[in-house]
Amino acid sequence: MDNAKTDTASGALKPEEAQRKLAEFQRRLDTVLARPGVSERRGKHLARPRLVAVSKTKPAAMISAFHAAGQRLFGENRVQELQDKQPELPDDIQWHAIGHLQRNKVKYIAPYVALIHAVDSPRLLAEVHKQAERAGRRIPVLLQVHIADEENKYGWSPDELLPWLESGAWRDSPAAKLHGLMGMATFTDNMEQVRREFRTLRTLFEACRLGPLAELASQAPSPANADYGAEASPRPFRELSMGMSGDWEIAVEEGATLVRIGSALFGARD
Repeated sequence: MDNAKTDTASGALKPEEAQRKLAEFQRRLDTVLARPGVSERRGKHLARPRLVAVSKTKPAAMISAFHAAGQRLFGENRVQELQDKQPELPDDIQWHAIGHLQRNKVKYIAPYVALIHAVDSPRLLAEVHKQAERAGRRIPVLLQVHIADEENKYGWSPDELLPWLESGAWRDSPAAKLHGLMGMATFTDNMEQVRREFRTLRTLFEACRLGPLAELASQAPSPANADYGAEASPRPFRELSMGMSGDWEIAVEEGATLVRIGSALFGARD
């Protein structure tokens, strides 16, 4: 996808241009899914990948253009920015919190957030549960796994997550609904390294799905709009969030069900 040619300061983006970009993404997604071996590698239990449009630092007017073009899933990194935008925009937007989330900020987004991608510790999971109960909700979450060869990424290590899940400690936070895993690959030009890291996350996802979280993975589908809208995951623990503007095609090949794309849609950030 080409970078958005828009006046990012004013948010000048016509819905027709947003529609063109969304259509281009779907065309490229179809091409990736049709590549030899991809269907077999993904398996039948994974849903078609969905686009989370990462709108951080972008004005509400640009989000409105993509909303008018049919996009409903939007991702924000910072709680304050999400708080500022959410009241200005349509109620049917499904807001995904995709950045590092401090425990003391959960209460601000608990009433409306559709999915939290970066639950990176048992303490954060417990806080999401606490604030979900206060808001009278069950909030879908993804557990973040540290798969990158970088120290500044958060999350469980691949070796830590399975034993923690097997301990059953996650059952103490039922209002934080485990819907899958999230990971960020190393920021590198070495795409084979990126593929290995995504493959590590997929392997762990399958081990969780068939092991300690098999009970969740086998539950009946939730009704439409029960969690995060009509495009909700068909069953609990079915989401694998990985891949951004520079590596999303590899992520899809390796099993992503959610890809987080910002600059390829909205243009470079200031």
